[in-house]
Amino acid sequence: MPNDAPTKKREITVFLFLTFVLAPVLAVIIVAGYGFCVWMYQIIMGPPSV
Repeated sequence: MPNDAPTKKREITVFLFLTFVLAPVLAVIIVAGYGFCVWMYQIIMGPPSV
C-alpha cells in the first residue's frame, strides 16, 4: 500500500510536534498565566493574612 507511507510519516511528525513542542509550550503558558493571576490578585487584594 503506497498511500500508507506519507500518512504514517505525517502521523509521526504530528505526534512529535505535539509531544515536544506544543505540550511544553502550553504547560508554560498555563503555569505562567496562573502565576500572573495570583500576582495580580495579591497586588489588588494585598498579601494573604493569617
